[in-house]
Amino acid sequence: MTTRTDGTDNTDGTDTKDYTQSRTHHADHTGRLIVLTGPTAVGKGTVETELRAHHPEVWVSVSATTRAPRPGEVDGRTYWFMNEAEFLAKEAQGWFLETAVVHNMAHYGTPLQPVLDHIASNTPTILEIDLQGARRVKDRAADMGLDVVYVFIAPPSYDELVRRLVGRGTENEEQRRKRLETAKLELASESEFDVTIVNNTVEQCAEDLWAIIAKEYGLEQ
Repeated sequence: MTTRTDGTDNTDGTDTKDYTQSRTHHADHTGRLIVLTGPTAVGKGTVETELRAHHPEVWVSVSATTRAPRPGEVDGRTYWFMNEAEFLAKEAQGWFLETAVVHNMAHYGTPLQPVLDHIASNTPTILEIDLQGARRVKDRAADMGLDVVYVFIAPPSYDELVRRLVGRGTENEEQRRKRLETAKLELASESEFDVTIVNNTVEQCAEDLWAIIAKEYGLEQ
């Protein structure tokens, strides 16, 4: 598995602390939550799609956002799309586990109750959120009794990240500039996470992510 837990950059896994040995696990394998974070265009969504194609039992939380839908995105499946007034009202009502303003452009948030429901049923549960959101979950996790694993998805290199962002063609030049500024901050935060998976290929990254989930939930790999 390509993992980094000590800040080293070993993509062949040698001389790297083994996450699955270093992490303390509870015997009952309940109450797990996988928080997945990484810079823009690193391929988090593509990795999740690959993961669920082989492991449909994994549930990925659907975030709410105030940004406009992109072509092909479906309300309630890709995101819960809402206007700013609706989002802020739900935030005031305690509807979200965490919220953040991302790239200084739009609000994002994780609906709380579906997360709690899936954890209660011991369903493998993933939150794909940005760095701000991951930090907010970390602030709340202990008070909520959540056992959380923080996973960082990293690109093979910064140049590859830029290539992927430009290649997907969903942002204008100013939006790309803002996203790359944010990406630099996100890449610098890698040491805050329990484990890093380098997304060299989607297939291998999804396999590595499943190995972590299987370990946390006591499932067969």
